[in-house]
Amino acid sequence: MSDMNKQNRSSWSGQLAFVLAAAASAIGLGNLWRFPYLAAKYGGGVFIAVYIALSLTLGFTLLVTEIAIGRYSRQSQLTAFNKLGHPKWNFLGVLATVVPLFILPYYNVIGGWVVKYFVAYVKLVAGGGTAIENPQAFFDSFVAAPWDPFVCMAIFTVVTCAVIVMGVKNGIEKSNIVMMPLLLLMAVGLAVYVGCLPGAGEGIKFYLVPDFSSCDNIGKVVLGAMGQMFYSLSLAMGIMITYGSYMRRQDSVPKAAVRIVAADTFVAVLSGFMIIPVVVMFAAKSGAGRATIDAGPGLMFVTLPKVFAEFGATGAWIGIAFFTLVLFAAFTSAISMTEACVAAVCDYLHVKRNTSVAAVCTWSIAIGSLSAFGYGRWKDFKPFGLPALDFFDSSMNVLTPIVAALICVFAGWVLRPKRILAECRRDGSAVGFKTFYAVMVKFIAPLLVLTILVSEICRTLGIGGWKI
Repeated sequence: MSDMNKQNRSSWSGQLAFVLAAAASAIGLGNLWRFPYLAAKYGGGVFIAVYIALSLTLGFTLLVTEIAIGRYSRQSQLTAFNKLGHPKWNFLGVLATVVPLFILPYYNVIGGWVVKYFVAYVKLVAGGGTAIENPQAFFDSFVAAPWDPFVCMAIFTVVTCAVIVMGVKNGIEKSNIVMMPLLLLMAVGLAVYVGCLPGAGEGIKFYLVPDFSSCDNIGKVVLGAMGQMFYSLSLAMGIMITYGSYMRRQDSVPKAAVRIVAADTFVAVLSGFMIIPVVVMFAAKSGAGRATIDAGPGLMFVTLPKVFAEFGATGAWIGIAFFTLVLFAAFTSAISMTEACVAAVCDYLHVKRNTSVAAVCTWSIAIGSLSAFGYGRWKDFKPFGLPALDFFDSSMNVLTPIVAALICVFAGWVLRPKRILAECRRDGSAVGFKTFYAVMVKFIAPLLVLTILVSEICRTLGIGGWKI
């Protein structure tokens, strides 16, 4: 297979740099609150086992496909399909670009929320702030404030874009080399600290021991695990195609995919050790029961601050450590989404990187303002009856499975598996999963992704039988 694109293009310094960047993209806010919440909801060890099995099969297949498409074409998602010699599939590149363009603005809003909590705990430790005695009231007043959510979102966006403007090696790679090890160290440290607390054993048991009474509908367990795995690995967002386009020819695509899955799964499972035991202990002490554990999205911004408050002065330090970890996770994921958008603009319009970054930054702040003000000054703006942030989230949750299914169809039936597998062999190593990959990408992966699509549509429409 000959090189398709001779133009100069940035590249990672090596396999480790690529894996760190891709893993950093995958390890985001969803790992730190959604995985523990779903594991607690769907039978603990049962959910974890299903999640790992799906990650090593479906997740691995989709990762290999997107990375190989990116490296083969040496283009971002918007122009990759034309470069591969299939201009009729350009629409898929457009769809794959729409996803990060609309996820990024509201993700930055949530990143701004993390900034607010991080600063609040820093002030508390420094003696210049007050304890978050009523986390629900604190959160409600913040998101409804006239300017605070917008300012925090704008700060988060500008810092992210400042990393992107420095380029692949000097910006993305160097930032990940710093943040990823720190993120992992803090995650392990918090997990060990929580595990050593008196009474933590019951929470760890609740988290790890399979509870089949909590997962009477195995279909929901599989759908919940598959949806979490799907979004956790940054699939169908153009990210892995873009990051793959910077991958060196001599590096192994399959090995990189396995390492990305391993890193993402490790942090996801580890997050449960950080969160579930303390929440279980708090639930038992407060008498709140199961409702505290099933807090869903409120787990991070309402439930955990309640738990931290129970630790007194120590809780402020735990709060700083936790929200520093969350902030790093938010930044690394936002960096990857921003890069997917910036690279698409650069490849399509052939403009300088600085120009593209400025355009994406402006877009993110402008569209993000709809979500930032969505619970305050623009609370009456409710497309389809939903706050702006919820509307964008629901829309993208439906669009991403469509993109993933189409990528499977393209790789399996148009480009053909042998082309993807040839790219996997480019580093000279043998590929021992040819039959597995062909069957997965042509038949099983599209079917599984379509079940996610049906689930998300039914969830959006409120059809309870499919609600995850």
